[in-house]
Amino acid sequence: MKRSFLTTIFLTLSLFFMACSDENKPTFEDEQTLDEETQLNVSYGDNPQQKYDLYLPEGRSSEKTKVIILIHGGGWIDGDKEDMSEYIPILKEKHPDHAIVNINYVLANPPSTPAFPNQFLDLGQVINKLTQESEELELLPEFGLIGASAGAHIALQYDYVYDTDDKVKMVCDIVGPTDFTDPFYTENPNFQVLLNALVDESAYPQNSNIAELISPALQVTKSSSPTILFYGDKDPLVPLSNGEKLQTILSDNMISNSFTVYEGGHGDWSQASNIDLQDQLTSFITEYLPIE
Repeated sequence: MKRSFLTTIFLTLSLFFMACSDENKPTFEDEQTLDEETQLNVSYGDNPQQKYDLYLPEGRSSEKTKVIILIHGGGWIDGDKEDMSEYIPILKEKHPDHAIVNINYVLANPPSTPAFPNQFLDLGQVINKLTQESEELELLPEFGLIGASAGAHIALQYDYVYDTDDKVKMVCDIVGPTDFTDPFYTENPNFQVLLNALVDESAYPQNSNIAELISPALQVTKSSSPTILFYGDKDPLVPLSNGEKLQTILSDNMISNSFTVYEGGHGDWSQASNIDLQDQLTSFITEYLPIE
């Protein structure tokens, strides 16, 4: 009887403490949702120009929150991330569960500071930093790139040549140069001088065809990412043939792509065209950089 009584007491106390312990455990409902957060001018290298702005969404997690990177234009020697700021509220509205990164890169200052391959490597440094900090930031290190003009060239070249780990899942090319072997460039009497000024030839094999090596359209492989292209039919800076060449080679390699030509020049298109671009880009991001 004594043993039975003590056993009953022990079991009762055990059940009591187990119940108290269960009450103190955090439930799913108790877990706090992360607030939206903005981090401006985050350094990713030693150069003062190597900075980005990071926009983290509410409720993010390392299981689902993928990243959209914006890359400005400016002929590789000019421009600033502020030039891409108009995309941020649009992307926040259309893709509220994605993180957004708006980057600067080191601008070329010939002859001391060339553009290539430095600017491709700058984008790689951004992606590597965000990947290394993905758990801390609560990000899933899968990326979509949106580039305009020179920024589109950088985005395309990075994906087609440097993204060996397949972290980039889609690229948006807005009036990006894609083929420097095009007569539009090669027949310009200043072309070779400009090419020499922008390229660190020591970074490439001797006797290389540099114009070919830095042409994204000529670097496409079957592992290149899905690409959406937007061009103007009267662009004085980037010929429509560059967009057509890239679209053809992507299709030949069975890479998903979309190619749209608007009436107008180097991005100076009608409001209806810009709305169409936004709608198409939204659908493309939803398909190729989905939040699951």
